Amino acid sequence: MVLHNRTVLRIAEIFTSIQGEGIWVGTPSTFVRVSGCNLRCAWCDTPYASWTPEGPTLELSAIIDQVPADVAHVVITGGEPMLFDGVIPLAEALADRGHTITIETAGTLFRDLPCHLMSISPKMSNSTPAEEPWRSRHEATRHRPEVVSELVKSYPYQLKFVVQSEADLDEIERYLELVGPVEAGRVLLMAEGRDAATLHHRASVLVPYAIRRGWRLTPRWQIDLFGDTRGT
Repeated sequence: MVLHNRTVLRIAEIFTSIQGEGIWVGTPSTFVRVSGCNLRCAWCDTPYASWTPEGPTLELSAIIDQVPADVAHVVITGGEPMLFDGVIPLAEALADRGHTITIETAGTLFRDLPCHLMSISPKMSNSTPAEEPWRSRHEATRHRPEVVSELVKSYPYQLKFVVQSEADLDEIERYLELVGPVEAGRVLLMAEGRDAATLHHRASVLVPYAIRRGWRLTPRWQIDLFGDTRGT
């Protein structure tokens, strides 16, 4: 395996847990959280990788050294990892080691890189912050159905939508029409919330909608099991 030692990425955290969301929920996983984002979601649950980016800038070899070789699944997340050129050699190095790779992205940028699951979470209008200058910048950036369409055509994918209320569902349907043909079983609804009680209440309301459309409802096990804490 050849490491591109001049490649650097700002890393908010690296930890091993289980995947708490999506179609691979429950899978033992190492999470590499890249710090930095082109959006500022009002309900962002990782502000230390977006609103107030934290973490050291590390060379690629130093990042790989913190990823256990015996944990097959690696999630490259953020922030927005697709912002950074270094995500390509990072994914390549992990693939060379035999890891299965999920990329978590908001779907505003396309890159060609090793990926076994492109976890795309397009941001609906419920994500827009109230205050300027980020309100305008976020609105101008978040809506990229043409990019999502290209990602869906190019990778194994899931489309994960954060839902605050039933009113969001019509917007999701309109968005999917812009993206083009997608498999209903790869569309996931995820209730927004930072505590288990809120998540459970909002998720229960979504059950009949998921059944009606053939969509999935995904939990957030990291909240259920550990609360709203980092490194879980």
